[in-house]
Amino acid sequence: MLTENIMAVSFLPYCLILSFFSTISITQASSGMIGVNYGRIANNLPSPENVVNLLKSQGINRIKIYDTDKNVLAALAHSRIKVVVCLPNELLSRTASDQSFADKWVRHNVRKHFPATEVEAIAVGNEVFVDPKNTTPYLVLAMKNIHASLVKYSLGKSIKISSPIALSALANSYPPSSGSFKPDLVGPVIKPMLDLLRKTSSYLMVNAYPFFAYSGNADKISLDYALFGDNAGTVDSGNGLRYNSLFDAQLDAVYAAMSAVGFNDVKVMVTETGWPSAGDGNEIGASEANAAAYNGGLVKRVLNGNGTPLRPKEPLNVFLFALFNENQKPGPTSERNYGLFYPNERKVYAVPFAATTSTPVNRNREQAPVTHEGETWCVSNGDAAKEKLQAALDYACGEGGADCRPIQPGATCYHPKSLEAHASFAFNSYYQKNARRDGTCYFGGTAHVVTQHPRTYLIPLLSLRCFAYMRYGDVQYFFFVGCRIREMQVSHRTLRRI
Repeated sequence: MLTENIMAVSFLPYCLILSFFSTISITQASSGMIGVNYGRIANNLPSPENVVNLLKSQGINRIKIYDTDKNVLAALAHSRIKVVVCLPNELLSRTASDQSFADKWVRHNVRKHFPATEVEAIAVGNEVFVDPKNTTPYLVLAMKNIHASLVKYSLGKSIKISSPIALSALANSYPPSSGSFKPDLVGPVIKPMLDLLRKTSSYLMVNAYPFFAYSGNADKISLDYALFGDNAGTVDSGNGLRYNSLFDAQLDAVYAAMSAVGFNDVKVMVTETGWPSAGDGNEIGASEANAAAYNGGLVKRVLNGNGTPLRPKEPLNVFLFALFNENQKPGPTSERNYGLFYPNERKVYAVPFAATTSTPVNRNREQAPVTHEGETWCVSNGDAAKEKLQAALDYACGEGGADCRPIQPGATCYHPKSLEAHASFAFNSYYQKNARRDGTCYFGGTAHVVTQHPRTYLIPLLSLRCFAYMRYGDVQYFFFVGCRIREMQVSHRTLRRI
C-alpha cells in the first residue's frame, strides 16, 4: 500500500494539498488485465521505438511477442510496459535435451534485457499440440529446463513460464461443465505441465477465439452471444450456471477440464483472443463492426467485471490479438485482419483501454469519437527527444489552445521547472479540453495516456491544477498540487527535491 510506504511529508508553509494517501494502493486492482499481442509477420510495420510510443499513447502497458527480438526488447527498456516473450517451437527439442542450451538462451535473450525491459513471463512454444512438426514430446522438459535456467540466474520469482494451448486441446467444450482434455494428451503432457505450473505458481496460457466457433456454427450460435451483446444467455445443463457470452463459456470449459484432472487451483491467462475486421466470403461474421463489438465488449468485460460463472472471483487476464494487421501472414483473409491498428498507426476501429460505461460500437451507423472514460490523464514521455517535446509543447500552448498560463514564470505551476513537467501540464490541459478523445494524447509520440494501475498513477485533487511527481524506486507517481513541494520522504529516505 502507498500509505504504508510514505513515512513523512513536509511542505512549504503556504502549500495546500489534500490528503490522498489513505485511498490509493499500488497493488493490482480487482479488475483484470488487458494486454495486446505484437505480431510482426509483415514488411510495413512501424519501428519498435514508434510502436512503444503508440502503446504509451493508448495506455497499453502489457504486450506479448512471439520471439525475443533484441530491437523490440531494447525499445521496451524503461518504458514500464511489461512483456511476455516466446521461445519458438523449433527450439523445443534442443531446449529439452540440453540444459546448457536453455541456460544460454535465457542468458542472451532474457537476463541481458531484464530488469530494464520488464519481462514478466516466457511462453515456451506456442500451440505446440497442433504443431505439424510434432514437438509435443519435448514441451514439458523444455519448460522445466527454462525454469531451471531462470532459477540459476535468480529470475525464477520474477518471470513465469507457461505454454499457450489452443482450445483444440479439449475433447469436449459444451456444455462448459463437461470440458475435458483429449485423452492422448492428459498423461504425457497435460498433467505434467499443470503440475509444473502449480509448483512454480504460474498459470496456464490459453488461446481462445469465439470467432471460430461462431463462424462455423452461425446457424446455432447467436451473434450477440459471441460479441458480448444483450442476449438471453444459455444455461449449462450440468451445473445450472447461466452464460451470456461465448468467451466465458470457452474459458470455463478449460477450467472444468483442469478440474477433471485434479488441477482446479491453477490460474488461467488468455494469451490470444480477437475478432477479424475482414475475411473471405465463407468466413461468416468477419467485419469491422463485429471486431469492434467483440474487442470493445471484451475490454469492458475484463475491466468492469469479475470472473467467469465457474470462477466468479478470478479476475480475467487477457491479451488481444493483435496490435497490427500483418500483411505477410498466410492463410485466409481474416489472418491478415486481426489488427487494432493499420501499419501507419491509424486505428482500424476504436477500442478504449480503460473502463467505460458502454460498449464502444454502434453496428448500424458511423461510430462517434470514443473517449477515455474513468480516470485518465495525458503526460509526456520522459524519453522523448527534447526538440520534439518542445515542438509539441509549443503546439499545445499555441494552436492547440491549452491553458498554459499556470506554467509561465512566476505562476503557480512554473515549478518544477523542467520541459517534461511543463509539457505534461500542457498536454493534459489539451487532453481534458478535448474531452479525452482518442488521439488527443499523442503529440507525435511525445505523450501517452496513464491510468491508475499498479505502477503509475495520476491523482486528481479536486480543482488544484499543478503537476508534480515523485519517484519511488522505478515507479513514478503524478499528482496535482497547488504549490511547490519542498521535500518528500519515503521509507525514511528523501526521494526527490523539486
